Amino acid sequence: MGPNGRDIHIGLDRLVAGMTGLKHDGRFHEPNLDGTAGDYISFDSWEWPQGVGLYGLIRLWLFTGRDDLRLLVENWYADRLEGGLPQLNVNTTAPMLGLSVLWAKTGDPRWKPLLDDWANRVITEMGRTPEGGFEHHVSDKINDNELWDDTLYMVALFLASYGQASGRQELIDEASRQFLVHARYLADPHTGLWFHGWTFDGRHNFAGAHWARGNAWITAGILDFFDLAEMARPVKDHLQGVLLAQVDALLPLQTASGAWHTLLDDATSYEEISATAGIGYGLLKGYRLGIGTPAWRTGGLKALQAVMNNIDETGTVLNVSYGTRMGHDLQFYRDIPIQPTGYGQALAILCLSEALQHVGAEGQTA
Repeated sequence: MGPNGRDIHIGLDRLVAGMTGLKHDGRFHEPNLDGTAGDYISFDSWEWPQGVGLYGLIRLWLFTGRDDLRLLVENWYADRLEGGLPQLNVNTTAPMLGLSVLWAKTGDPRWKPLLDDWANRVITEMGRTPEGGFEHHVSDKINDNELWDDTLYMVALFLASYGQASGRQELIDEASRQFLVHARYLADPHTGLWFHGWTFDGRHNFAGAHWARGNAWITAGILDFFDLAEMARPVKDHLQGVLLAQVDALLPLQTASGAWHTLLDDATSYEEISATAGIGYGLLKGYRLGIGTPAWRTGGLKALQAVMNNIDETGTVLNVSYGTRMGHDLQFYRDIPIQPTGYGQALAILCLSEALQHVGAEGQTA
Protein backbone atom coordinates (compact mmCIF):
# COMPACT_ATOMS: atom_id res chain seq x y z
CA MET A 1 0.00 0.00 0.00
CA GLY A 2 1.22 3.50 -0.79
CA PRO A 3 0.87 6.74 1.16
CA ASN A 4 -2.70 7.70 1.99
CA GLY A 5 -4.40 11.00 1.29
CA ARG A 6 -3.85 12.26 4.82
CA ASP A 7 -0.10 11.59 4.61
CA ILE A 8 0.04 13.42 1.29
CA HIS A 9 -1.81 16.47 2.65
CA ILE A 10 0.52 16.59 5.67
CA GLY A 11 3.49 16.39 3.31
CA LEU A 12 2.11 19.22 1.19
CA ASP A 13 1.61 21.48 4.21
CA ARG A 14 5.21 20.84 5.23
CA LEU A 15 6.48 21.49 1.71
CA VAL A 16 4.77 24.88 1.53
CA ALA A 17 6.24 25.87 4.90
CA GLY A 18 9.66 24.65 3.81
CA MET A 19 9.51 26.65 0.57
CA THR A 20 8.41 29.94 2.09
CA GLY A 21 11.09 29.61 4.76
CA LEU A 22 14.02 29.29 2.33
CA LYS A 23 16.79 31.86 2.91
CA HIS A 24 20.17 32.38 1.30
CA ASP A 25 22.83 31.49 3.86
CA GLY A 26 25.83 32.84 1.94
CA ARG A 27 27.05 29.42 0.86
CA PHE A 28 26.87 30.32 -2.83
CA HIS A 29 28.15 33.63 -4.21
CA GLU A 30 26.89 34.11 -7.77
CA PRO A 31 26.77 37.79 -8.76
CA ASN A 32 24.66 38.73 -11.76
CA LEU A 33 26.08 40.31 -14.90
CA ASP A 34 24.51 43.67 -13.99
CA GLY A 35 26.41 43.73 -10.70
CA THR A 36 23.50 42.79 -8.45
CA ALA A 37 23.73 39.87 -6.05
CA GLY A 38 22.32 36.59 -7.32
CA ASP A 39 19.99 34.77 -4.95
CA TYR A 40 18.73 31.43 -6.21
CA ILE A 41 17.52 30.21 -2.83
CA SER A 42 15.51 32.79 -0.85
CA PHE A 43 11.77 32.63 -1.44
CA ASP A 44 11.47 36.39 -1.94
CA SER A 45 13.91 36.55 -4.88
CA TRP A 46 12.72 36.82 -8.51
CA GLU A 47 14.61 34.02 -10.23
CA TRP A 48 13.98 30.66 -11.83
CA PRO A 49 13.92 28.46 -8.68
CA GLN A 50 11.33 30.76 -7.14
CA GLY A 51 9.45 30.84 -10.45
CA VAL A 52 9.11 27.08 -10.47
CA GLY A 53 8.19 27.29 -6.79
CA LEU A 54 5.33 29.70 -7.47
CA TYR A 55 4.02 27.48 -10.25
CA GLY A 56 3.97 24.59 -7.80
CA LEU A 57 2.04 26.66 -5.25
CA ILE A 58 -0.49 27.75 -7.88
CA ARG A 59 -0.97 24.18 -9.08
CA LEU A 60 -1.59 23.16 -5.48
CA TRP A 61 -4.12 25.99 -5.14
CA LEU A 62 -5.90 24.79 -8.28
CA PHE A 63 -5.97 21.22 -6.96
CA THR A 64 -7.20 22.17 -3.47
CA GLY A 65 -8.95 25.53 -3.73
CA ARG A 66 -7.02 26.81 -0.70
CA ASP A 67 -7.35 30.60 -0.73
CA ASP A 68 -4.38 31.00 1.62
CA LEU A 69 -2.16 29.76 -1.21
CA ARG A 70 -3.68 32.18 -3.72
CA LEU A 71 -3.16 35.09 -1.32
CA LEU A 72 0.41 34.01 -0.63
CA VAL A 73 1.20 34.01 -4.33
CA GLU A 74 -0.63 37.25 -5.11
CA ASN A 75 1.21 39.03 -2.31
CA TRP A 76 4.53 37.65 -3.58
CA TYR A 77 3.96 39.11 -7.05
CA ALA A 78 2.66 42.43 -5.70
CA ASP A 79 5.73 42.82 -3.48
CA ARG A 80 8.15 41.97 -6.27
CA LEU A 81 6.49 44.42 -8.66
CA GLU A 82 6.71 47.17 -6.09
CA GLY A 83 10.40 46.50 -5.62
CA GLY A 84 11.14 46.44 -9.38
CA LEU A 85 11.80 43.49 -11.68
CA PRO A 86 15.14 42.23 -13.04
CA GLN A 87 16.22 42.25 -16.66
CA LEU A 88 14.58 39.79 -19.01
CA ASN A 89 16.34 36.51 -19.70
CA VAL A 90 15.44 32.82 -19.80
CA ASN A 91 15.54 32.31 -16.05
CA THR A 92 13.87 35.56 -15.01
CA THR A 93 10.96 34.56 -17.25
CA ALA A 94 10.20 31.54 -15.06
CA PRO A 95 8.00 33.43 -12.55
CA MET A 96 5.75 34.55 -15.41
CA LEU A 97 4.36 31.04 -15.84
CA GLY A 98 2.74 31.02 -12.42
CA LEU A 99 1.44 34.55 -12.93
CA SER A 100 -0.12 33.55 -16.25
CA VAL A 101 -1.89 30.53 -14.72
CA LEU A 102 -3.06 32.74 -11.84
CA TRP A 103 -4.40 35.40 -14.22
CA ALA A 104 -6.12 32.80 -16.40
CA LYS A 105 -8.08 31.65 -13.35
CA THR A 106 -8.81 34.97 -11.62
CA GLY A 107 -8.79 37.53 -14.44
CA ASP A 108 -7.21 40.02 -12.02
CA PRO A 109 -6.50 43.16 -14.10
CA ARG A 110 -3.34 43.92 -12.10
CA TRP A 111 -1.36 41.31 -13.97
CA LYS A 112 -2.31 41.64 -17.64
CA PRO A 113 -0.10 44.63 -18.60
CA LEU A 114 2.95 42.89 -17.16
CA LEU A 115 2.10 39.60 -18.85
CA ASP A 116 1.57 41.28 -22.23
CA ASP A 117 4.75 43.30 -21.99
CA TRP A 118 6.89 40.35 -20.91
CA ALA A 119 5.49 38.05 -23.61
CA ASN A 120 6.11 40.70 -26.29
CA ARG A 121 9.68 41.17 -25.10
CA VAL A 122 10.36 37.42 -25.06
CA ILE A 123 9.30 37.21 -28.70
CA THR A 124 11.21 40.28 -29.88
CA GLU A 125 14.25 40.54 -27.60
CA MET A 126 15.32 37.08 -26.47
CA GLY A 127 18.46 35.80 -28.18
CA ARG A 128 18.03 33.16 -30.86
CA THR A 129 20.14 30.27 -32.09
CA PRO A 130 20.10 29.05 -35.68
CA GLU A 131 16.65 27.62 -36.43
CA GLY A 132 15.08 30.06 -34.00
CA GLY A 133 15.62 28.40 -30.63
CA PHE A 134 15.93 30.61 -27.57
CA GLU A 135 19.54 30.97 -26.46
CA HIS A 136 19.93 30.05 -22.80
CA HIS A 137 20.98 33.48 -21.55
CA VAL A 138 20.63 33.80 -17.78
CA SER A 139 21.25 36.43 -15.13
CA ASP A 140 24.91 35.62 -14.57
CA LYS A 141 26.03 34.19 -17.91
CA ILE A 142 25.55 34.61 -21.65
CA ASN A 143 25.34 31.26 -23.45
CA ASP A 144 25.47 32.20 -27.13
CA ASN A 145 24.28 29.59 -29.64
CA GLU A 146 23.32 27.15 -26.86
CA LEU A 147 20.08 25.22 -26.33
CA TRP A 148 19.38 23.90 -22.80
CA ASP A 149 16.44 21.66 -21.91
CA ASP A 150 15.65 23.95 -18.95
CA THR A 151 14.55 26.69 -21.37
CA LEU A 152 11.34 24.89 -22.28
CA TYR A 153 10.09 24.90 -18.69
CA MET A 154 11.28 28.43 -17.94
CA VAL A 155 10.05 30.19 -21.11
CA ALA A 156 8.02 28.05 -23.52
CA LEU A 157 5.41 27.00 -20.95
CA PHE A 158 4.78 30.66 -20.10
CA LEU A 159 4.20 31.48 -23.76
CA ALA A 160 1.86 28.49 -24.10
CA SER A 161 -0.10 29.33 -20.96
CA TYR A 162 -0.48 33.01 -21.64
CA GLY A 163 -1.15 32.47 -25.33
CA GLN A 164 -4.03 30.15 -24.50
CA ALA A 165 -5.44 32.38 -21.75
CA SER A 166 -5.22 35.60 -23.77
CA GLY A 167 -6.19 34.21 -27.16
CA ARG A 168 -2.78 35.02 -28.66
CA GLN A 169 -2.16 32.12 -31.02
CA GLU A 170 1.26 33.45 -32.01
CA LEU A 171 2.51 32.75 -28.49
CA ILE A 172 1.32 29.13 -28.61
CA ASP A 173 2.95 28.78 -32.02
CA GLU A 174 6.24 30.09 -30.63
CA ALA A 175 6.05 27.65 -27.72
CA SER A 176 5.47 24.83 -30.21
CA ARG A 177 8.46 25.95 -32.24
CA GLN A 178 10.67 25.94 -29.15
CA PHE A 179 9.64 22.42 -28.15
CA LEU A 180 10.28 21.16 -31.69
CA VAL A 181 13.69 22.84 -32.10
CA HIS A 182 14.86 21.70 -28.68
CA ALA A 183 13.64 18.16 -29.31
CA ARG A 184 15.56 18.07 -32.59
CA TYR A 185 18.88 18.72 -30.85
CA LEU A 186 18.41 17.45 -27.30
CA ALA A 187 16.40 14.23 -27.61
CA ASP A 188 18.94 11.41 -27.93
CA PRO A 189 17.78 9.18 -30.81
CA HIS A 190 19.83 6.25 -29.49
CA THR A 191 18.31 6.06 -25.99
CA GLY A 192 15.17 8.24 -25.94
CA LEU A 193 16.61 10.24 -23.02
CA TRP A 194 17.43 13.93 -23.35
CA PHE A 195 20.82 15.60 -23.30
CA HIS A 196 21.33 18.64 -21.07
CA GLY A 197 22.42 20.93 -23.88
CA TRP A 198 23.53 21.53 -27.44
CA THR A 199 25.85 24.15 -28.92
CA PHE A 200 25.88 25.27 -32.53
CA ASP A 201 29.53 26.27 -32.00
CA GLY A 202 31.08 22.93 -32.88
CA ARG A 203 27.65 21.24 -33.05
CA HIS A 204 27.77 18.85 -30.09
CA ASN A 205 25.96 17.96 -26.85
CA PHE A 206 28.79 19.03 -24.51
CA ALA A 207 29.40 16.09 -22.11
CA GLY A 208 26.57 14.07 -23.62
CA ALA A 209 25.00 14.01 -20.16
CA HIS A 210 21.64 12.35 -19.60
CA TRP A 211 21.09 14.64 -16.64
CA ALA A 212 18.15 13.67 -14.47
CA ARG A 213 16.61 17.05 -13.64
CA GLY A 214 16.92 18.12 -17.27
CA ASN A 215 14.96 15.03 -18.23
CA ALA A 216 12.43 15.83 -15.51
CA TRP A 217 11.85 19.28 -17.05
CA ILE A 218 10.94 17.43 -20.24
CA THR A 219 8.71 14.70 -18.76
CA ALA A 220 6.80 17.29 -16.74
CA GLY A 221 7.09 20.02 -19.37
CA ILE A 222 5.63 18.14 -22.32
CA LEU A 223 2.64 17.07 -20.24
CA ASP A 224 2.17 20.57 -18.84
CA PHE A 225 2.35 21.94 -22.40
CA PHE A 226 -0.48 19.59 -23.37
CA ASP A 227 -2.40 20.75 -20.30
CA LEU A 228 -1.83 24.49 -20.75
CA ALA A 229 -2.51 25.04 -24.45
CA GLU A 230 -4.18 23.68 -27.55
CA MET A 231 -1.55 23.12 -30.22
CA ALA A 232 -1.55 21.83 -33.78
CA ARG A 233 -2.21 18.09 -33.96
CA PRO A 234 1.10 17.21 -35.70
CA VAL A 235 3.02 19.05 -32.96
CA LYS A 236 1.18 17.21 -30.21
CA ASP A 237 1.57 13.85 -31.93
CA HIS A 238 5.30 14.40 -32.42
CA LEU A 239 5.90 15.48 -28.83
CA GLN A 240 3.84 12.59 -27.50
CA GLY A 241 6.06 10.21 -29.44
CA VAL A 242 9.16 11.88 -28.00
CA LEU A 243 7.68 11.56 -24.50
CA LEU A 244 6.83 7.88 -24.93
CA ALA A 245 10.39 7.14 -26.06
CA GLN A 246 11.78 9.02 -23.06
CA VAL A 247 9.61 7.22 -20.52
CA ASP A 248 10.43 3.86 -22.08
CA ALA A 249 14.07 4.67 -21.29
CA LEU A 250 13.39 6.18 -17.85
CA LEU A 251 11.40 3.36 -16.27
CA PRO A 252 14.16 0.71 -16.36
CA LEU A 253 16.57 3.22 -14.79
CA GLN A 254 14.45 3.82 -11.69
CA THR A 255 16.27 2.55 -8.60
CA ALA A 256 14.92 0.26 -5.89
CA SER A 257 14.23 3.31 -3.71
CA GLY A 258 11.98 4.79 -6.40
CA ALA A 259 14.48 7.55 -7.26
CA TRP A 260 16.70 8.24 -10.26
CA HIS A 261 20.42 8.96 -10.30
CA THR A 262 21.50 12.52 -11.14
CA LEU A 263 23.13 11.00 -14.23
CA LEU A 264 20.33 8.69 -15.22
CA ASP A 265 22.48 5.94 -16.67
CA ASP A 266 25.35 6.20 -14.15
CA ALA A 267 24.76 4.26 -10.94
CA THR A 268 27.86 5.84 -9.36
CA SER A 269 26.13 9.25 -9.31
CA TYR A 270 23.88 10.10 -6.38
CA GLU A 271 20.10 9.67 -6.30
CA GLU A 272 18.52 13.09 -6.83
CA ILE A 273 15.08 13.96 -5.50
CA SER A 274 14.03 17.03 -7.48
CA ALA A 275 14.37 15.00 -10.68
CA THR A 276 12.57 12.09 -9.06
CA ALA A 277 9.70 14.38 -8.11
CA GLY A 278 9.45 15.91 -11.58
CA ILE A 279 9.55 12.56 -13.35
CA GLY A 280 7.10 11.08 -10.85
CA TYR A 281 4.73 14.00 -11.43
CA GLY A 282 4.95 13.46 -15.17
CA LEU A 283 4.39 9.71 -14.96
CA LEU A 284 1.29 10.08 -12.78
CA LYS A 285 -0.10 12.91 -14.87
CA GLY A 286 0.56 11.07 -18.11
CA TYR A 287 -1.29 8.04 -16.82
CA ARG A 288 -4.23 10.20 -15.66
CA LEU A 289 -4.43 11.89 -19.06
CA GLY A 290 -4.60 8.52 -20.82
CA ILE A 291 -1.17 8.79 -22.45
CA GLY A 292 0.74 6.32 -20.30
CA THR A 293 0.35 2.67 -19.37
CA PRO A 294 -0.18 1.23 -15.86
CA ALA A 295 3.62 0.97 -15.65
CA TRP A 296 3.72 4.77 -15.64
CA ARG A 297 1.43 4.86 -12.60
CA THR A 298 3.50 2.21 -10.82
CA GLY A 299 6.71 4.12 -11.48
CA GLY A 300 5.08 7.39 -10.45
CA LEU A 301 3.91 5.96 -7.14
CA LYS A 302 7.38 4.55 -6.43
CA ALA A 303 8.78 8.02 -7.12
CA LEU A 304 6.16 9.53 -4.81
CA GLN A 305 7.32 7.28 -1.99
CA ALA A 306 10.95 8.25 -2.60
CA VAL A 307 10.03 11.94 -2.48
CA MET A 308 8.03 11.56 0.73
CA ASN A 309 10.93 9.67 2.31
CA ASN A 310 13.08 12.75 1.63
CA ILE A 311 10.89 15.43 3.25
CA ASP A 312 12.18 16.27 6.71
CA GLU A 313 10.22 17.56 9.70
CA THR A 314 10.70 21.19 8.64
CA GLY A 315 9.22 20.45 5.21
CA THR A 316 12.59 20.70 3.46
CA VAL A 317 13.16 18.39 0.49
CA LEU A 318 16.48 16.63 0.95
CA ASN A 319 18.99 15.39 -1.63
CA VAL A 320 18.23 18.11 -4.17
CA SER A 321 21.14 19.14 -6.39
CA TYR A 322 21.92 22.84 -6.66
CA GLY A 323 21.44 24.79 -9.89
CA THR A 324 23.49 23.07 -12.56
CA ARG A 325 25.38 24.83 -15.31
CA MET A 326 26.34 23.10 -18.53
CA GLY A 327 28.87 20.37 -17.84
CA HIS A 328 31.77 19.63 -20.19
CA ASP A 329 32.46 16.26 -18.56
CA LEU A 330 30.31 13.80 -16.61
CA GLN A 331 32.22 14.25 -13.34
CA PHE A 332 30.88 17.81 -13.22
CA TYR A 333 27.38 16.42 -12.63
CA ARG A 334 28.51 13.94 -9.98
CA ASP A 335 30.08 16.83 -8.07
CA ILE A 336 27.11 19.24 -7.98
CA PRO A 337 26.43 19.99 -4.29
CA ILE A 338 23.20 19.21 -2.45
CA GLN A 339 21.15 22.27 -1.45
CA PRO A 340 17.46 22.84 -0.57
CA THR A 341 15.87 25.01 -3.26
CA GLY A 342 12.56 26.40 -4.43
CA TYR A 343 12.43 24.08 -7.42
CA GLY A 344 13.06 21.08 -5.18
CA GLN A 345 10.12 22.14 -3.03
CA ALA A 346 7.95 22.90 -6.07
CA LEU A 347 8.61 19.68 -7.95
CA ALA A 348 7.78 17.77 -4.77
CA ILE A 349 4.56 19.81 -4.44
CA LEU A 350 3.65 18.97 -8.03
CA CYS A 351 4.34 15.28 -7.42
CA LEU A 352 2.28 15.11 -4.22
CA SER A 353 -0.52 17.27 -5.67
CA GLU A 354 -0.84 14.98 -8.67
CA ALA A 355 -0.76 11.96 -6.37
CA LEU A 356 -3.95 13.24 -4.72
CA GLN A 357 -5.68 12.54 -8.02
CA HIS A 358 -4.65 8.88 -7.72
CA VAL A 359 -5.74 8.20 -4.14
CA GLY A 360 -8.36 5.49 -4.14
CA ALA A 361 -11.68 5.43 -2.39
CA GLU A 362 -10.06 4.16 0.80
CA GLY A 363 -7.37 6.79 0.74
CA GLN A 364 -4.55 4.55 -0.44
CA THR A 365 -2.47 5.00 -3.58
CA ALA A 366 -1.70 1.32 -4.11
